[in-house]
Amino acid sequence: MNVPDVLELYAYDRWANAKVLDIAASLSDEQRHRELGASYGSVFGTLDHILWAEWRWLGRWRPGSAGPDPLTAKDLAGLRRLWEAFEAEQKRFLSTLSEADLTRIISYENPPGRRWTYSLQHMLQHVVNHSTYHRGQLTSLFRALGATPVPLDFLVYFDEK
Repeated sequence: MNVPDVLELYAYDRWANAKVLDIAASLSDEQRHRELGASYGSVFGTLDHILWAEWRWLGRWRPGSAGPDPLTAKDLAGLRRLWEAFEAEQKRFLSTLSEADLTRIISYENPPGRRWTYSLQHMLQHVVNHSTYHRGQLTSLFRALGATPVPLDFLVYFDEK
């Protein structure tokens, strides 16, 4: 993996996140917050978790850079405002990456306090994979609420691009 690959992967991630946010916008506020037994409860909870995780990882790579905590958002409009601000910050970080940065080793502690160490390249890949996993969960939640999900495959991104 090289820097152009990382930039493409994150362009895909932003595209896919925008797609699920648009579908979520087609739901009522009650539907978005309805508890459906998913990992993060609801559509809103899952969206919030995706943004929170991406925000948390950026803060690990560049401490202090990620802005306000996404878990403070109470509605979709607020979440979208935070998401837009976060993506601008994430793009700034990604625009500074060099090939040497990808091999940089970073250690962090997860919320329970366990220490982990990985290369930045592997962390960057993990974040998009994590978000993809939860967007898959959103597909099921959207169907359960009567919304029509859209294909979010990496190759569909290229087709639309």
